[in-house]
Amino acid sequence: MSKPPRLTLPSDARAYRLPTARGEFAVHEAGEPVRGTALLVPGFTGSKEDFNGLLEPLAAHGYRVVAVDGRGQHETPGPREESAYALDELAQDVLAQTAALDGGPVHLVGHSLGGLIARAAVLRDAAPFASLTLMSSGPAAIAEEQRERTKLLVAALEVMREDMAGVWTAMRSYDPEDAVPDTPELAEFLRDRWMATVPEQLIATGRVLVSEPDRVAELSGVDLPKLVLSGEVDYAWPVPLMDDMTRRLGARRVVVPGAEHSPNAENPQVTADALAAFWGAADTR
Repeated sequence: MSKPPRLTLPSDARAYRLPTARGEFAVHEAGEPVRGTALLVPGFTGSKEDFNGLLEPLAAHGYRVVAVDGRGQHETPGPREESAYALDELAQDVLAQTAALDGGPVHLVGHSLGGLIARAAVLRDAAPFASLTLMSSGPAAIAEEQRERTKLLVAALEVMREDMAGVWTAMRSYDPEDAVPDTPELAEFLRDRWMATVPEQLIATGRVLVSEPDRVAELSGVDLPKLVLSGEVDYAWPVPLMDDMTRRLGARRVVVPGAEHSPNAENPQVTADALAAFWGAADTR
């Protein structure tokens, strides 16, 4: 899971609820659209806070940046029905969020699962977007080892969806023994985020992660600037797999040093600089 590098918002950022044609979504926003607007979509078990480290540097580059909680995710409510979280439903949410920003073509960034959602939104309708960034997100389902872990988690949630605290305890018991301990504040946030997320959202999106087909050929036919950005190591989609996806897409490629699956949290300044450089090139295309 992504662990935000900071839990407090920059002084010039704000939290609010974005009204759209498909309901309200909790968002964090920073910056003015001097050079454009960007929408950041988080991954599985994640939230808008995963992008806290990007808000200030991207705003400094002249972009209005909006990070969102998807439906049923953290501070955005959602129904207790798995069908509400089908990939196409989440893609339509992204299109509604983009329309609500009302700032011209939007640079769309999807992290991990968010990349699959962003891809589905672009394939449904690319017109509202200025570019697409797939951040630590691959061509199809996650790697085999991670598929097995995710299947176990989905199975546990199916049985224990009314005991999210119990599932959380069991899930964290699989953390590596040599992992750096979370601060008390971060540990509390991560648990609270988990408890606030609708279990049916996790069940449905977990199934997406283990079953999504390869849609790279379809995406390569979309006339939109594309960036594949990742850390140097990735447990969900191996880096060579993302390298190959980049070639198939004809996309730009950035590998962020010192980062793994969450470059947005693990090296936000370099990630922000890379995004701004890509968006600038896309805007002058």
